[in-house]
Amino acid sequence: MSKRNIVIGVGVVALAIAWYAFRPELAFIDKQVNEQFQASDRKTLATGSFKGLAHETTGRATIYRLNDGKQTLRLSDFETSNGPDVHVYLVAAADSPDNETVTKAGFVDLGSMKGNKGDQNYDIPPDLDLNKYRSVSIWCARFGVNFGSAPLAPASS
Repeated sequence: MSKRNIVIGVGVVALAIAWYAFRPELAFIDKQVNEQFQASDRKTLATGSFKGLAHETTGRATIYRLNDGKQTLRLSDFETSNGPDVHVYLVAAADSPDNETVTKAGFVDLGSMKGNKGDQNYDIPPDLDLNKYRSVSIWCARFGVNFGSAPLAPASS
């Protein structure tokens, strides 16, 4: 086997690994989600608007308590960039304006982002202290980047 073939083989493997890590095609593919929210009797606990950080992010984050006691985070009119391994975090800070705040303050991972556009719901653990977790982060776990955040303000009674 020649040196040239070895270099080509290593280059192909490196390119495949880079493609898998960065998933550049996701930057051009939107995933639209439109989950329903049927609960007619619900109480709004907190709400806030998204601001873009590493990527343009818009929409509204609202935490509801349903009649059965469950708490749900709903993203509405939501839009951000797509990417690899993007999650929805509740962050233990009043706001999560940068990467460091998210990692230092602590967070609860509500799961992988269902889509980068549209209305979607995420279950909140029943024992989570919402007085402590007061902002939402759209977090790329693969690269440790905060796409956007929504500081949550308590709802008016």
